[in-house]
Amino acid sequence: MVSLNLPCDNFVFPSALKACAGLSVLQVGRQIHGLVSVSGFGSDPFVQSSLAHMYVRCGEMVKARKVFDRMDQRNVVGWSAMVAGYAREGYITEAMELFRMMRDSGVEPNLVSWNGLIAGFSHSGNSVKGVATLKEMYSQGFRPDGTTISSVLPSVGDLSSLVTGLQIHGCVVKNGFAADACVVSALVDMYGKCGSTENMLQVFDEMVEMDVASCNALVAGLSRNGLVEDALRVFMQFKRQHVELNVVSWTSVVACCAQNGKDIEALELFREMQSVGIKPNSVTVPCLLPACANIAALTYGKAMHCYSLRQGIFENVYVSSSLVDMYAKCGKIWGARVVFDMIPFKNVVSWNAIIGGYSMHGKAKEAICMFNLMLESGQKPDHISFTCVLSACSQSGLIKEGKEYFRSMSHEHGLTVRMEHYACMVNLLGRVGKLEDAYQMISQMPTKPDACVWGAMLSACRIHGNATLGEIAAEELFRLEPRNAGNYVLLSNIYASKRMWDRVNRVRGRMMYIGLKKNPGCSWIELKNKVHTLLAGDKSHPQMTQILERLNRLNVEMHKSGQFPDTQFVLQDVEEQEKEHILCGHSEKLAVGLGLLNTPPGYPLRVIKNLRICGDCHGTIKFIAKFEGRQIFVRDTNRFHHFQDGVCSCEDYW
Repeated sequence: MVSLNLPCDNFVFPSALKACAGLSVLQVGRQIHGLVSVSGFGSDPFVQSSLAHMYVRCGEMVKARKVFDRMDQRNVVGWSAMVAGYAREGYITEAMELFRMMRDSGVEPNLVSWNGLIAGFSHSGNSVKGVATLKEMYSQGFRPDGTTISSVLPSVGDLSSLVTGLQIHGCVVKNGFAADACVVSALVDMYGKCGSTENMLQVFDEMVEMDVASCNALVAGLSRNGLVEDALRVFMQFKRQHVELNVVSWTSVVACCAQNGKDIEALELFREMQSVGIKPNSVTVPCLLPACANIAALTYGKAMHCYSLRQGIFENVYVSSSLVDMYAKCGKIWGARVVFDMIPFKNVVSWNAIIGGYSMHGKAKEAICMFNLMLESGQKPDHISFTCVLSACSQSGLIKEGKEYFRSMSHEHGLTVRMEHYACMVNLLGRVGKLEDAYQMISQMPTKPDACVWGAMLSACRIHGNATLGEIAAEELFRLEPRNAGNYVLLSNIYASKRMWDRVNRVRGRMMYIGLKKNPGCSWIELKNKVHTLLAGDKSHPQMTQILERLNRLNVEMHKSGQFPDTQFVLQDVEEQEKEHILCGHSEKLAVGLGLLNTPPGYPLRVIKNLRICGDCHGTIKFIAKFEGRQIFVRDTNRFHHFQDGVCSCEDYW
C-alpha cells in the first residue's frame, strides 16, 4: 500500500501496529512509528494507544512509556497495558508506581488491570509479588475470574505454597471454575510443583473434559516428583485414548526419561515422536541431549547437532550449550570446543558447559584458562562456574589454585559459598592425602555439612584406606541418607582393603537388615547406532562367550608381558583364582571387549560406567589400548580417562 503511494490514516496505522505487536516485529513497528510521525497522526488517541501497545508487546517499555506520557486521553485499557508490560518485564517498582498513578488520575482499575499485573509478575518470576497482588485485589473487593486463577497458580507452584494453593482451589470450586480447562491444567501444574501428587491426580481425575494442556501438566508433575514410571504409563494411556498430543507433550515425556535415568527410553520416545510427525523444537533438543550424553550415544547427539543447524535453532544459547555438554560427555572435548567457539552470543550457561567439559576430562589448565577468558569477556561467573573450576583443580591436585578460587568466590565475586563448593574442596584435599585438613574444613563449616560433603570425605578415605575418618563420615551419611546403598559399600570397601572381614560382614549384615542391595556395575557402549548395556557378572549378552574369550586371550598376553591382575581390588574373602575370575566380569572390561569384537582395528572406543573405575580395570585397559593400538575413552562417575599407547590422561590420579 505504501509502495503505491496510497495514504494511510488513523484506521490503517492501528491495524498495522496490531500486526507488529502480534508478531513482535519491533523493527517494522519502529518504521510504522516513523510513518505515523511524518503523516501527522502522532496525536491521534487511537494511533497513540496502538503504538504504546506495540512497544509493550515487544518489550520496549522505555519507548512505550514515552508514547504513553504524550497521550492526552488515557483510558483504563492503556493504563492496564502499561502496568502489565512493566510487570511482565520484571519492573516491580515501575509497575506499582504506575498502578498508583492510574488511580490518582481518576481511572479506577478493573479486573483486566489486576489480571495483567498478576500475570505479568508470574511471567517475570516475581512469584511473591504475584501472590501478594492477588491478596490485595481480593481485599479491595475484586473477585477473581478464571484468568486470575490460571495466572496466579504458576506463582503459587514456584513458591511451593501448598496452603495457598489449597485456598485458591477452594475458591475455584466455590466460584464454579472447575470446568475451565486453563484453570484445571494450572491446578494440576501447581500441585505437581508443590509435591502433592495425590491432589494433582484427584484434580485430573475430576476433569469434565480432558485436554492436552492438562495431560502435559500431569506428565510434568509426575516427572518432577520422580514418578517416571507413572508418567510413562499415563503418557501411553493418552496415546491409546487418541489425545492430540503436541510437541510440548512429547518434550515433557522425553525430558522426564532423560532426567530420571531412562536415557534409552528417552531416545526411543524421540524416534517415535518424529515418526508420528511431531517436529522437535528448541526446547526438545536440550531435553534430549543429556540422554545422549549420559550413555555416550554420540551418533544421536551428532544427529541432533545437524538437526539444530538445519532448523536454524543452533544459535539458541541453550541448544548450543547442550551440544557443548553432550560432546564433552561423549569424549569429544575438541568437538565441544568447536561448538563453543561457534556460539555467537555466549552466556554463563555456555561458559559453564565448556569449563565443566574440560574439568571432566582432567584438563585443569584448559578449564582455568576458559574461566579466566570468561572473566575477561565481562561475563559474571555463578555458583556453577566455581563448582566446575574447583572440580578441575581437584582432578589434578591443584591445591594452591583451588584455595585461591574458593577464597575469591565471596571476597571478589560476592557469591555465597555453597555445599557443593565445600565438597569440591574436601575432595581436593582428600584426594592428595590431606584427610585431616579436609576433616578440619568440614568441622569449621558455618552450616551443617550435607551428604555431598560427607560423601567426598568418605570417598577420599576409601582412596587412602583411612578407616577411622571413614567411619565418622559413614555414620553421618547413614544418618543423612539411610537408604543410599553406595555409602555402605564404600565403608565396606575400606574395611575389605584392610582385610577387616568381620567389619565387612557387619556392614553387609546391616544392609541386609535394612533391605539394601549394592548397585551393580553397569557400562554402556555405542556400536553401529545402537547402545549396548553390560552389567558386571551378567552373562545375558548374546556375544558374551566371544567377549570372555577375547578378554581371556588378552589376559594371557598381559601375563606374557609381565603384567598380572591386581586382585587387591576384589573386596571379597575368596581364593586368588576366584578373584581373577571376578575381575574379568567387571562391566567396563566387558564393554571394551564387545567394542573390540564389533569395530575395525584402530577404531576408538567410548565407554560410560555408572561407578568409579577400579584400579585393575584401569591397568588392564591401559594394556589393551597399547596392545590393540586403540584409543579408549572411559567415563566413570569422577571423570574421563583417555587411554592411548599404554598410558592414561589421568596419570593414574583419579
